[in-house]
Parts: sequence; C-alpha cells; structure tokens
Amino acid sequence: MSFSRIFGAQPALPKAHIVSVEADLTKGLHSFSIVGLPDKAVEEARDRVGSAIKNTGLTSPKTVNKKIIISLSPAELKKEGAGFDLPVALAYLLAAGDISFDPEGKLFIGELTLDGSIKSVKGILSIILCARDLGFEEIFIPEENAREATLISGVKIFALPSLRHTIDHLTKKDHLIPPLARNLPLASDAVSTFAFDDIRGQSAAKRAIEIAAAGKHNIALYGPPGTGKTMLARAVTELLPDLSEEEMIEVTTIHSMVGNAQRAITRPPFRSPHHTSSYASLIGGGTFPRPGEATLAHRGVLFLDEFPEFHRDVINALREPLEDRTISVARARGSHVFPANFMLIAALNPCPCGFWGTNRCECMPHAVEKYRKKISGPIADRIDMWVQVGEMPPEALKKANKSISSDALRVRERISQARTVQECRFEKMPHVRVNADMKPKDIEIAANLSSEAEETLVDAAHRLKLSPRGYHRTIKLARTIADLAQSLTIDPAHMLEALQYRARHL
Repeated sequence: MSFSRIFGAQPALPKAHIVSVEADLTKGLHSFSIVGLPDKAVEEARDRVGSAIKNTGLTSPKTVNKKIIISLSPAELKKEGAGFDLPVALAYLLAAGDISFDPEGKLFIGELTLDGSIKSVKGILSIILCARDLGFEEIFIPEENAREATLISGVKIFALPSLRHTIDHLTKKDHLIPPLARNLPLASDAVSTFAFDDIRGQSAAKRAIEIAAAGKHNIALYGPPGTGKTMLARAVTELLPDLSEEEMIEVTTIHSMVGNAQRAITRPPFRSPHHTSSYASLIGGGTFPRPGEATLAHRGVLFLDEFPEFHRDVINALREPLEDRTISVARARGSHVFPANFMLIAALNPCPCGFWGTNRCECMPHAVEKYRKKISGPIADRIDMWVQVGEMPPEALKKANKSISSDALRVRERISQARTVQECRFEKMPHVRVNADMKPKDIEIAANLSSEAEETLVDAAHRLKLSPRGYHRTIKLARTIADLAQSLTIDPAHMLEALQYRARHL
C-alpha cells in the first residue's frame, strides 16, 4: 500500500472539526511535505514524527528514498497545534506497509515527543464530542488527557502513553489496553477564599447578592473604597450550587480548549480579568478567533472590578453577551459563535477618588461626569440590580460570636431551594434554566404575576421611565424574590423590592 487515510481533529468551539490525514508515498528523491494549510507547529511534525518512529524501532521516513506527501483535509481549514503528530505518524506507517490495521471508525489525536511518548493536547473534549456525534466508534487520545475524557459516554476511548503502545494495540500484538470507564466526579464542597461569613455588616448588600445568585441576575456594587465590594463578589462562588452533569461537560470542554481543564470542573467558574484587559482577551477574537474571559465565565461569574476603568469599547462589547448569552466573532477567514451565559458582577466607585458625596472627595464635577459616562445607558439597562455598599462604623467590624451558626450555609440552602423551584418551572422550556434566562414570551407563561403586582410595576415604570427591557428584567427579578420567599405568585411586596434595585443613584 502506498496510500492511507487516518482521521484526526482540529479542536474548536462549540465542536471540533474532523480532519482527514492522508499519506501518499511515491518513488523518487526523498522529500517529506505536509499540505492543507498547516501552521508552523504542524509543519514541524515532520521532525517529531521522524524521530518518534525511529525511536519506536521502525524505519524513519527520513531514511526512505521516497516522496512523502501528507495531506490534511479540508484544505481551507487552518490546522493548528501539535495534535496531528499521532495521526500523521500512523498514516505514514500504514502507507509504507510497516503496520497493518483497519482505520475505519477510529480517530487519533496526540503530540509525539522525540522518544515516541504521546503528550496531552488542548480541547480534547470538543474532539471526543464531535467524533462521537459523527459515529466514530473508537477514539485514541494521550494518557494525560484521560481524566477529563472519562466524562464522556457513548464511545470507546483509549488513553495511550506512547506510539509503541498504540501500534501494539492496533496490530493486536501486545499491550492491549481496555477503553476508559466513565467516571463522573462527586459534587464538591463549596470553598471560597473570601468566605461569606467573613463579611461584617452590609446586610442589605448580602441580601442583594443572595437574590442575584438565586436567579443569576447581573448586579453592580458601588460605594467608597474598602467597604467590601470585592469580598461580596468573590463570596458568590461559595453560594452558587454545583454544576449539573450537562453544564459540567459544557464548561470543562470550554476550559479544555485553552488548557485550563486537567480535571472536571464541577463548580461554576469565577473569572476576574484586570481592568487593563484588552478587547480580545475579554470578549475573544484574534486572527483565528479564540474564546475570551466572557466565554471562560460561561455558567459562572464574570467579575469586573473597577468597572469604569475598563476601556469604553470593552464595556460596550458586553451588550451582546448580556442579552443573547453568546458572542459572535466575525473575521475575514470565518465567523465563530462562543457561548457566554454568565452572571455579571461589577464593582465600582462613585467617582475617580471614590469618596463622592463626602468632604473627602477631591474630584472636579467634569471628572465625575466623565467617569460615570463610561458606563453607557445600554449597559446600565442590562444590569438588573444596583446596590450601594456604604461605609460601616468600626464597631461593626468587631469579632463575631463563634456560637452563631454560619450565614453562608443558610443562604446557600435558600439559593439551592430557589434554583430547584426554577428547574421544575422550566422543565418544559429547555432554553431556560434560571429566571434571568426568560424571554418576554416565557415571562407571560411562567412568571405568574399577580394583578396587584402588575399595577405596581406599571405605575413605577411611568415614574422611573423604565425601558421595555427594564420592565421585563424587573419582573424576572421579582420572580426570583418570590422564589426565595417560597411564593407561587409575584406579590406587590416582591415587586417593590425588585424596583428598588433598578434605581441607579449614580
């Protein structure tokens, strides 16, 4: 045989692209070329593959006086990374007649070292999910990726340490390796560096954080420096419930793409980019688009500290994900749609110095106005809750009584109960998971708004000049408050509490 075809894959979101790796050997002067729009890492596979084959005990392609062409198809798809090393090596060996096996229904991925070991690659979950859905029966991956690969069911996955083990397994000579068994991780205990119980006072802000976490509502915390805004935001990580099985696989797949997932991610991710972050790092992009912090926060929390200090274009770029829960990145080479269903927590000072409204403020009026205008109206309208975190007297910071039971446990239990209620409510609405995900049509069906509460909202909408978006977001917020109160209907008291969070005193 002088021709062979092996299947590999190019990782991508939401799913990978299957790549056909074809090898053709013809008589002539020695040459070894890889075609099909490879990047530098793929082109360098020639040297890695040659050394790996030699050190495995087989004839290196560099010593063969033949013209070797490796084609990666589809040719218009940019091939990146070293994950094609293993399929390239196997395609060559099969075409050269050095090994013999049936490649039908099999997919290979892995980077080769010079001694023939197989190293881990990024995006392994997106590859496995795509291959399974396309009908591949067996997937061969690096041993280092085995832990995350055990999340997937419905396909045989073999984790192999080296090219030698792979060849022996395929040719059924020796080292037959059993497929991986599925192993879902147990639910983890909530752990936070900034525990909810460590926050003294700020009962109103704690209540707002509880509501936001229960319904996954966007929230802005504003107030002077040092009043606990950052601690409140970080404490949310211990209040949110664990990810469901579907969410765990979805989130781990995303983080696997950037090399962050060595194991399953069972807790909602918490991303806190610095305010000097660029547009592409936060939203995603590049010549060949990559996910940004907004996508890495999917199913979790995106915390933007010093919110007005972010570049105005970066802040305004959040409009689409805050509304549609996705990010569309269009480039000349193609477009990508990344998931971005996150809960936004923004922390900000009322003015550049932070002490606006007190005798300590040194800001000129035009500086304050410029500072606040960085948060545009469309962004402010997409934030459900505006919560003031004021200064506290020193007496409130005294050591708490150790006999008092944990507030965090009680709050987490209430949030868990509210989330359970929402799961039951939206059981027949697969596109809705929490109250914040509801569209206007969903609100009409599921909100269960009492006539008195509706009258209260209509009256307040006139006085507060609520936009249609603000009107509907207030109903969703009131629905979460009602869920926490274990009420089937939204009553006027729930609506009034929701309305107080819409007022932005900045």
